[in-house]
Amino acid sequence: MDITGSYTFPVAPARVWDLLMDPAVIASCIPGCDRFEPDGDDRYRARLNVALAAITGTYEGSVVLSEKVPHVSYRLTVEGQGRPGFVNGSAVISLRGDGETTVVQVEAAVQTRGTIARLGQRLIASVSQMMMDRFFACLQSKL
Repeated sequence: MDITGSYTFPVAPARVWDLLMDPAVIASCIPGCDRFEPDGDDRYRARLNVALAAITGTYEGSVVLSEKVPHVSYRLTVEGQGRPGFVNGSAVISLRGDGETTVVQVEAAVQTRGTIARLGQRLIASVSQMMMDRFFACLQSKL
């Protein structure tokens, strides 16, 4: 399933980039994040507690940043698994400066397998969108 979003920040792209590259900031803004630790260059181990309808679970996995063009864009790849199933995803995050503001565009694709996949794409997509919106609202509050 595809998920997109656009978020406006009242600062220049360099400031938004710095927030997006700061592991402590990222960990504090990911909903349900219990752990976000370095595991190599631009690679992290993560653990999240996620509740989807009647299915609640802990997911452990990896987060990789690649194709980085500082202050412009990067690719985020996520792989996770837990008792409720598997989640894999990839997103391209693009920053576009517009005077003293920055627009962050997110284009993501997510795949699920296992019990969680049986909930249906519409429910998973809406929860994924909500989590992404909460992440960026938190990031905006860090300015």
